[in-house]
Amino acid sequence: EVQLVESGGGLVQAGGSLRLSCAASGLTFEDDRIGWFRQAPGKGREGVSCIRLSDGSTDYADFVKGRFTISSDNAKNTVYLQMNSLKPEDTAIYYCSASCWNPDSDLLGIPWGQGTQVTVSS
Repeated sequence: EVQLVESGGGLVQAGGSLRLSCAASGLTFEDDRIGWFRQAPGKGREGVSCIRLSDGSTDYADFVKGRFTISSDNAKNTVYLQMNSLKPEDTAIYYCSASCWNPDSDLLGIPWGQGTQVTVSS
């Protein structure tokens, strides 16, 4: 059974940085992608970034390109999201998932973490 646990959220001022972690267990060779999503207050989930664990290839939503960096440490079974130049509109609960870009993949039985809160003050 795949389990994902996020950590690293918190309160930061605009322009600041945070690094989120997603610790994964139970992954198989079929679970080759890890995605970060977020849900802002009153809004739906949206995909933020994706990494393919086998080759390290990455992809980003336009609204975080140049500010966020996704990476993985396969030896530690951990995926990171380095968030720089944070804006108040980045305030959201951030989730990692054993999938990318589909905000409703949990309805398909795809594992998601419990989320970590990121709050950016102006």
